[in-house]
Amino acid sequence: MSGHSHWQTIRRKKEANDSKRGAVFTKVAREIVIAVREGNGNGDPESNIRLRMMLDKARSLGMPRDNIDRAIRRGTGEDKDDVEITEITYEGYGPNGVAIMIDVVTDNRNRAIAAVRHALSRSGGAIASPGAVAWQFNRKGAIHVPADVDFDTLFEAAVEAGAEDVVQGEDEDDHIVYTDPTDLHMVSSHLKEMKIEVDDANLVLVPQNEVALDEKSAVQVLKLISALEELDDVTQVFSNLEMSDEVMAAFEAAMA
Repeated sequence: MSGHSHWQTIRRKKEANDSKRGAVFTKVAREIVIAVREGNGNGDPESNIRLRMMLDKARSLGMPRDNIDRAIRRGTGEDKDDVEITEITYEGYGPNGVAIMIDVVTDNRNRAIAAVRHALSRSGGAIASPGAVAWQFNRKGAIHVPADVDFDTLFEAAVEAGAEDVVQGEDEDDHIVYTDPTDLHMVSSHLKEMKIEVDDANLVLVPQNEVALDEKSAVQVLKLISALEELDDVTQVFSNLEMSDEVMAAFEAAMA
């Protein structure tokens, strides 16, 4: 799983890029609205766990407080608008039949599906029917911890908090703590209480089995994933591609 950790490191660096922040803030604001509305209009992060996770993400990205507060008010209904924000997960296939799951939060379903379909078709992929791909993934909580944190200390603290698995990062890659989805906030809070730095905590889809491709084909899939993540309505993309160190190095060279 080190390649997936490396991919998330690349993704967070892109999100932190000043030129990308406006688009990222828009995506996060929509996710905050969804979190509040799914909590029946509950804008209190102390009792709305999903909202608390989104606020942690917003702050880690340096999102202005006014933007955060405005999104919460839209979720609670204090700021009235006629825009319906919807959360959707599209299923698809990339080149060589790689399974892809695409999380979307959008105020325009037609725009979102058209953009996703276009990105897939340009790379030789296609939208899949509901259920055709999802069975290949398990929903998990994922907590990213800097690689310079002592792994044994992290492992002990994570297991004590109820984590399911801890994957050791390599070089600059993060360590990843996997949890049951319902335990994500609890485990993340415990690590912070133990003075262990947490870079990111969110819900992810973990493939049950990974598909190994030759380097050229794997880079093609990674370019597709990157293009999908650039779309305005896409929040996260998951695949069952095996991301080896060699593949990640080739991808970074290709994108340089």
